[in-house]
Amino acid sequence: MKIVVQVKLLPEAEQAAALRSTLRMVNEAANWVSGVAFERGVPREYELRKYTYAVLKARGLGAQAAQHVIKKTRDAYTTLKANIKAGNLGKPGSKRRIKAESKPILFRTEAAQPFDDRCLSWQYDAQTVSIWTVAGRLKNVRFACSPDAIKMLREHRKGESDLVERDGVFYLIAVCEIPEPEVYEPDGFIGVDLGIVNIATTSTGYRAAGRGLNRHRKRQLALRKKLQAKGTKSAKRLLKKRSRKEARHTANVNHIVSKTIVTTAERTGCGIALEDLTGIRSRVRLRKDQRISLHAWSFHQLASFVEYKAKRAGVPLVYVDPAYTSQQCSQCGHIERGNRQSQATFACRSCGDVIHADDNASHNIARKGETVWTAGRESRVPATP
Repeated sequence: MKIVVQVKLLPEAEQAAALRSTLRMVNEAANWVSGVAFERGVPREYELRKYTYAVLKARGLGAQAAQHVIKKTRDAYTTLKANIKAGNLGKPGSKRRIKAESKPILFRTEAAQPFDDRCLSWQYDAQTVSIWTVAGRLKNVRFACSPDAIKMLREHRKGESDLVERDGVFYLIAVCEIPEPEVYEPDGFIGVDLGIVNIATTSTGYRAAGRGLNRHRKRQLALRKKLQAKGTKSAKRLLKKRSRKEARHTANVNHIVSKTIVTTAERTGCGIALEDLTGIRSRVRLRKDQRISLHAWSFHQLASFVEYKAKRAGVPLVYVDPAYTSQQCSQCGHIERGNRQSQATFACRSCGDVIHADDNASHNIARKGETVWTAGRESRVPATP
């Protein structure tokens, strides 16, 4: 499986200027390539290279840097096409989709630029890198990371590394390929119900309350509104400084929750069943005052954290259809909208069972997980000739 390791670069002043100039130049070149691709109907990468490679070389880019600029641009259009096909940019004719399709893709001046082993080399013992820039090859650029990250890079780094600038700080994001352990045969499944009030509720009784995270988001939202209304230079500096604070806090919470879920499954020999919530934002209709909570809900990030941690631990994981999991009684199987008395209370109108609504949903998800696993296992058996 592939994971990424992020290291922080500690360049000298001259080195930082060269790195910044490099990112600016390659992204300006990518914007030009994007315009050419848009005018010509986004041709294949090989054909796009015929139109742009010579010009990029004449602009002062190295051979590998020019190739990566072209590939990065073509990949951006591939991603855009996939998002349109998946409906992530709205239905045909929507304003957001029309805007995305009517103009070339643009790259920020500090956007990430990939480097392969010809452009970038690592010296793990010295904790330095040598990297190509428009000012020539920079050697002995120091970087900082944890001992575990160094070990991961030394043993498993493979492929490209991305150079990116965030708030004046440079980072290298390296791809590592680690072997996946064999997935064991699960002794049952742990159902995980994802939500906003409770971030995650499992069928084993673990509940990660979202109260603290939601309070943090409300504080950040109120502060952003106040600073945006002020509009002074110092307010704008503070806005930029705090721009990613909420995202970092949310990611940290999701890492803690996902680690707890996977560790419990590994310890008990169970698998994990998650809801497939793809497209839920476009399906659900809410009042205007509820939309902020829905669109700030990071269920996809939490699910992806659980997924990659489960892969690293060899824990079986399946996605199930979330339909009726909140309306079905986990005891008798009766389905009725009226069973859901409130956000927190589930009271079955057939058998009279009363339980926390999220606990009830997690048990239904666990049972669906076993069904999906069994069906998938049977489908893998070769057909009799």
